[in-house]
Amino acid sequence: MLIQYKKDFEKTAMGLLSYLPDFKNIDNLTEEIKLNEKDNNFVLYLFRNNEGNIVGVIGTEEENNFIIVRYISLAPGFREQKYEKKVINNLQDNNPNMTISALPEYTYLLKLLKNNENK
Repeated sequence: MLIQYKKDFEKTAMGLLSYLPDFKNIDNLTEEIKLNEKDNNFVLYLFRNNEGNIVGVIGTEEENNFIIVRYISLAPGFREQKYEKKVINNLQDNNPNMTISALPEYTYLLKLLKNNENK
């Protein structure tokens, strides 16, 4: 289940983001968190597994009728395609009237969308 980032989840979100090479630098990491807190177009979602633990984050940019996936980061025990599929499909389910797109390094996620499985 996806939940929108709130300040209460800052440490958890920062921990999950720190797995990504771009956010190993603390300055980049804190700037990304601030961006998601200040700019309504940049939305960070946290992913809860079935046990209710936050095990992933997905960063998006929302414009008009599009959601662009900027990055996804999952905890080490959850870095399987089935979890990526759950995250991206939760994003689609929560935004049924939006078209999901992605930055080049994350376009592989688009093949995991329910609407694209049979194409």
